[in-house]
Amino acid sequence: MNIVYSPCPNDTFVFHALIHGQIPNTPDFTVTYADIDVTNTLVTKPSDYDILKISYAALPWLSDEYRLIPCGGALGRGNGPLVLTADQNIKPESLAGKRIAVPSERSTAYLLFRLWAAQNVPGGIGEIVVMSFDQIMPAVRDGKIDAGLVIHEARFTYPSYGLTLMADMGTWWEADTGLPIPLGAIVARRNLDPAEITSWIQASVDYGWKYPEQSRPYILSHAQEMDPEVAQRHINLYVNEFTRDLGEEGFGAIEALLGRAAAEGLVPEIDFEKLRS
Repeated sequence: MNIVYSPCPNDTFVFHALIHGQIPNTPDFTVTYADIDVTNTLVTKPSDYDILKISYAALPWLSDEYRLIPCGGALGRGNGPLVLTADQNIKPESLAGKRIAVPSERSTAYLLFRLWAAQNVPGGIGEIVVMSFDQIMPAVRDGKIDAGLVIHEARFTYPSYGLTLMADMGTWWEADTGLPIPLGAIVARRNLDPAEITSWIQASVDYGWKYPEQSRPYILSHAQEMDPEVAQRHINLYVNEFTRDLGEEGFGAIEALLGRAAAEGLVPEIDFEKLRS
């Protein structure tokens, strides 16, 4: 079975036990590692992958071949994307007409930023520049970009670039909606048994929580030279009860995000009943 997810610590933690044969009665997996902006496009058309990690923001473009799996993703509180600047005194309204770097235009981070900007940046953003997430902070630091929207471990490392936090999209979203933030989702082919896949992933998460030391070498080998402490903080932040089961609150957060984004014309409208089926 073909599976694709990112090399980020939360994904390698979630899938370690499953792809290393620790979960009984599961098939052999062929793993591909790809950033989420790549997998977001893979699910818009027929592909060779059976299970994929994508952004919740990509669900409106999901091919009819795939369905949402209610576990394994990243959804939670206190883990939102950040807007960073090199100027300590710049205010949100000063971003009007400016160049802003983002990691993807089909990401939850981007949707949150655009929804936040609609409330906080009168006159609107000038130019959106898509960059690899690891290039954004250096570009902001060097003055090539006026501000940057960052994700992943940048939450922990941005001070080392001399950058200033302008706004935390997660703090804004939670204050505005009272809901957790839907970041990354797991989808699978519709010809596969969703209950079976759910049970596999939940068992893998449970195994990771029970035996965290077993996954550590695998996680660090894919963490792009990330400090072990930062990698663990990354896991602690993005792997939580919603990773094991979205539940009604998780589905409610997804509907709130994509409903608001559709109302702003950022994504197509989505059939939420089909999403759950």
